[in-house]
Order: sequence, then structure tokens, then C-alpha cells
Amino acid sequence: MTIKTTEQDHNRLVEERIRKLNDIRALGINPYPYSYDKKHTANELNTKYSKLKKEEKTKNSVSVAGRIMQFRRMGRASFVHIQDETGRLQAYFREEDLGKKEYKLLKKVDIGDIIGIKGTIFKTKTGEVTVYAKEFTLLTKTIRPLPEKYHGLVDKEQRYRKRYLDLIMNPEVREVFVKRSQILKAIREFLDKKGFLEVQTPILQPLYGGGFAKPFKTKIHAWDMDMYLRIAYEIYLKKLLVGGFEKIYDLSSCFRNEGSDKTHNPEFSMIEIQWAWADYNDALKLTEELWEYVAKKVNSTTKIKYGKTTIDLKAPWKKLTVSQAIKKYADIDVDKHDDKTLFKLIEKHNITYQGKLNRGLAISLLFEELCEEKLIQPTHIIDHPIEICPLAKEHRKNPLLAERVEPFINGWEVANIYSELNDPKKQKETFQDQIKQRAAGDEEAHPMDEDYIEALEYGLPPNAGIGIGVDRMIMLLTGSESIRDIILFPTMKPIPKNE
Repeated sequence: MTIKTTEQDHNRLVEERIRKLNDIRALGINPYPYSYDKKHTANELNTKYSKLKKEEKTKNSVSVAGRIMQFRRMGRASFVHIQDETGRLQAYFREEDLGKKEYKLLKKVDIGDIIGIKGTIFKTKTGEVTVYAKEFTLLTKTIRPLPEKYHGLVDKEQRYRKRYLDLIMNPEVREVFVKRSQILKAIREFLDKKGFLEVQTPILQPLYGGGFAKPFKTKIHAWDMDMYLRIAYEIYLKKLLVGGFEKIYDLSSCFRNEGSDKTHNPEFSMIEIQWAWADYNDALKLTEELWEYVAKKVNSTTKIKYGKTTIDLKAPWKKLTVSQAIKKYADIDVDKHDDKTLFKLIEKHNITYQGKLNRGLAISLLFEELCEEKLIQPTHIIDHPIEICPLAKEHRKNPLLAERVEPFINGWEVANIYSELNDPKKQKETFQDQIKQRAAGDEEAHPMDEDYIEALEYGLPPNAGIGIGVDRMIMLLTGSESIRDIILFPTMKPIPKNE
């Protein structure tokens, strides 16, 4: 079969590669075989034979495979560097060893193509571990050339949109995602050791809830039924506690219909934990222990370097109430101000908000605007205004407050912790208040959930809930500047057609 160029492929380099592809097929060679018996990796061989002397040869047979990243042709001999998942390895080809047909095929091979090589190991006179090729197999003939060798792929927009090229040209990026996997594994390991059970809650939900966010809306056409992508796991996890589970968590993806910035992506990873018989004091300690455990597991220390700042995740963390934080960082004693004065402060600082302003919302807005970015070292902000906590219990000593904790690191909220509200009457009242907030213009107010109220009427034991932004944890533990750096395929705005 001959492949012809399309109108989009009139690029000279693409046309040349397609000609080579057709030539290879004319030789009776399949440029896309089904498998290859790869037995060794680049890192394995570089490490194992690092102590060979220069120009020392072995009779040890190896079988490697990878993408060609460098190609030096020297008459009847050639050097290539192939790259696999573990790193780069050099190979040496001679026409007299391969035979004319195979060496003729080698002339049709380009940088970016994927090949398999069988041969023996030696070290060159420059001291590089090298495979002396006895035979090679073309495994994938590429049509498009890789980005230019010396400039690579440096544009961040292109790196995010074409992560596959980013990984090829900037293989160190892979290490971030290897560590991401290790972090997820360590989180599960910690919770499993503590006796928690991982469960799965539905992604498609007839009613979203468990947080404050604008949802993505979709539809089941077979039932003519509107559905929402989950914004949180909380409601379903607490239903499971009603059913008799006591220590459970869900670690997966949530979706919020919002834009993206340094710490936000519409699709993101989160873990939520529900713990029967516990309260927010217990949950606060568990959260500290989790962060400390994961940091030690993946980085071997509780200290992390983020930018120019050193942050220590070692427990216990500092604790401040919302009022104490505002007094410390903004020099405002909210407990001594009436509602009218607080509202004037909101106006003075040009703070925007949705819905109807009340005392609790005003205090929360002042904290967000004037304090959050100053919370660099791990700090628990406890005892939030009850008006902004529709799923939390009121404080046992002060009914104006809720038993809620927001831990902060590097100026970011990294978790949300409640003593969960389990009184069905009070829960219904808070939902009704949220409906009023929605009517006043707050698009993120929590909807009424009658099914959840019914579940509470069957009895939810005292419990604590913890929600942790896993992506922000990964950013901190890998020193990554943007959430897009730790998501393999971040959500991206479409490119305008005229660009």
C-alpha cells in the first residue's frame, strides 16, 4: 500500500518521510510490526556496564528498543542514540555486520523512528556504553519530524497540549509523573494502614453537592434525564456511613465548571475521607499525619523547597481561628466590629462576592482577601462562620461558628475538614438558606438535596470529613509551579482558528 501526502502534509520533511515509508514497504518490510522481544533497558545497561574499560568488549547479548534521538552517519558505519522509558543508550552499526539489505533499511530510518536492536555490549574510546548491533528491526516509522534538536519543545502551551512531545523532548518531565504515582500510592498506603477502605462514588449524579462550585451538566438521552459531573464525594460517602461503613475514602477525579489558573483545573484529583465516631479535632491530626507520611515516603524528608521558600510539613501544625488570623495578618478585630462596619471594610478593600452579604460571609471574605496568601508554613485555620458552612456542625461552644478547619500551605487552601452535620432538621434549614443565597445571585450555593435529607433521617453517626486537594499536594511535593505541570493532559482553551 502506498501512502500519498495530503494537503496538510506538503511540508518537505513530511513528504520525504512518506517517500521513505513507501520505499520500506516496497522492500517487503512491515514498518509497523506487532511486537518486539525487548529484554533490557537503557538505564539497566548503562549502570551494569559502567565499569568497563574504554574499548573493552563483551560477548554478552542484549535486546533493546527505543526511539532514535540522535543519528550520526559515517559512510559504512553509524552511531545512534535511542531513548526508552529509563533513559538513553548508544548503538553502533556497521554495514559488514548487518548486511547490505539491513544497512539499506537503516538509510531509510530517521530521528524519531522507533527501532529494536540486538547485539553485544562494548565501551567506546570516549567511554560510552554502546550496543554493537548485530541486527535491528524497524518498529515504527514516523511521519512527522520531532521538534528541532537544540531548541526542543520549550513553549509551555505546546508542551501541555502535546504532552507526548513534551515527554519525548524533555524526558525529565516523566519524573514528575512518576512521583505523582508514588504520592497517590503513599496516600492509599497511609489510609489503608489506618483501617480506611477505598470506595467509588458515582461521577454522574442526578444532583451535584458536597461543595461550592458550578457543575458540568450533561444528559442521559435514553431517559431524557439531566445529570451532573460530581464536584465532590461528600454526600455519597456520608450515605455510605448511614449504611454502616465507618472509615472510607474516595481518591479520584472531580469536575468543576470554572476556568484554570496556577492552582485550578476544571478536572482535578481530590481525596475525601469520612470517618465515623470522629470529629474535626481527630480529622485535623489525621490530615497532618497524612501529609507528613507522604512527604517522608516520596521525598525522605518533611522539608520541601518551593521556589525560594523552605516549608516544613512536620506535625503538629500551627492553629489559628479565622478571627485570630484576621487580627494577626490584617490588624482587624472582627469580634469588636458590628455588621455595618464589616460591610464597609468589604467595600473599602474592593472585595467582590456573590449572593447576599451577611456577617459570616463578610468575615470569610476578609480572611480570603487579606490573610490567605500570608499563610506559608502549614497552618490550620479553624472555627469558621456558620453561615458559610452548610454541611458542618455548629461549634459546640459558639453557635455563630462551625467546626470547620481549612489547612493552608504556601498561601493555598490544601484541605477542608468538618465535624459533619448529621441533624436532618438543621441540614434542611441550611439547604433552604443556600437556596436563598442562590436566588440572590450565588451560582455556587449548595442545592437542596431531599434524598440526602431522607438518608440523614435514617441516622448518620457522628463523623468527621476531610477533603484534600491532591493536585496541590503533588505541586508542593514536586516543586511544580503550575497545576498543569502535574496533570498529564490539563484542560486547555481552544486555539482560535485564525491562529
